[in-house]
Amino acid sequence: MDIRQLQYFVEVAKQKSFTKAANTLHVSQPSISKMMKALEEELGVVLLDRTERKMELTDAGELVYDHATKVLHLMDSLALSIGEIRNMERGRVKMGMMPTVGSFLLPNVIALFKKQYPGIDIEMKEYSAKLLEIHVEQGSIDVGLTVLPADTEKFDAVPLQAEDLVAIVHREHWISERESISLAELREEAFILFTEEYAIHDVVKQACLRAGFEPQVAYMSSLWDFVGELVATQLGISLVPRSIVRRLNNSELRTVNISSPKIDWQYALIFRKDHYLSHAARAFISFAEQHLSP
Repeated sequence: MDIRQLQYFVEVAKQKSFTKAANTLHVSQPSISKMMKALEEELGVVLLDRTERKMELTDAGELVYDHATKVLHLMDSLALSIGEIRNMERGRVKMGMMPTVGSFLLPNVIALFKKQYPGIDIEMKEYSAKLLEIHVEQGSIDVGLTVLPADTEKFDAVPLQAEDLVAIVHREHWISERESISLAELREEAFILFTEEYAIHDVVKQACLRAGFEPQVAYMSSLWDFVGELVATQLGISLVPRSIVRRLNNSELRTVNISSPKIDWQYALIFRKDHYLSHAARAFISFAEQHLSP
């Protein structure tokens, strides 16, 4: 049984005539007759009670007609829905983002995207960078907003805006009045780092190692604002993206640029390599790239 058989049968039942159904469907009458005979043989029942004056559905024909009309309606609905998805009239993007980073980059972009594609819903969840990669790899989210580098064997990455990391210190710290400092000059300082599941933990640690020392870790936290509070109570210094400093809003803190090495914080959208990506997700990636390109 195929869809064409059901289409022909439904039309014959509506028209109560092979000739009229053939004219409506733009096929020959013998083709319709052959298709109906094949359908009856396949089902093992008589569907049409044919007399000289009229054609009526049998009990089995009534049952098949009822189900066939539902199937054809679902097929039409499916085709319409697929067309809507293709034309970006509907869809959903499951997106993961690093805490704070998303609130810094995405609100305006999402607002503009929703104006252009009102039928596409965006579902957002927060993850640390390492957890985010796991969820993208597993397919529980379509796209992840993270920082580079990403695993190029598993993910395609679309670079977005970048910023640098800066040092935050207490206002009475010995470097608080300086405009910039080299990372090597901070080798004796106590560092307040983010916990190991966050990308910035590895970025800061690797930058310190390249500068010739391993950072002395006083505390670790997963919360941006708590890191700022620890620095404000003179328990150590920290390195954070410049955009985060504006959000800490603490009068006890001072910001000092890192002159060498310059530590870039490159944002990117990542998605699985060689896997299907929905029309909606591709549209969002392209839109974000357009509005947040480096």
